[in-house]
Amino acid sequence: MQIYFSPEVITPQFQVLNVVNSANKAVGNVAFLFDDKKLYVYGILEEEGVGEDFKDLVTPYIKGLAKAKPDVDVFSCLYIGCQKIKLTENEEDK
Repeated sequence: MQIYFSPEVITPQFQVLNVVNSANKAVGNVAFLFDDKKLYVYGILEEEGVGEDFKDLVTPYIKGLAKAKPDVDVFSCLYIGCQKIKLTENEEDK
């Protein structure tokens, strides 16, 4: 099953994106909050079967947002079902 971002709200301070499947059914959401030197990412995916697709969707999106502010610190809290995921192996719990 393919998943995609569907924008819900986008402002200069934050973005809220629905995660939808190919039938346009919401299967999760992600919020990006911007501060001067920080980017906060919060998200949850309800469908555990597309966990790797979720990571593959979120990771390049965060990298793209971070390019706008090269020295930004990224703090993420992402869940698939009830399990917290890490985007990188060396990611610290922040």
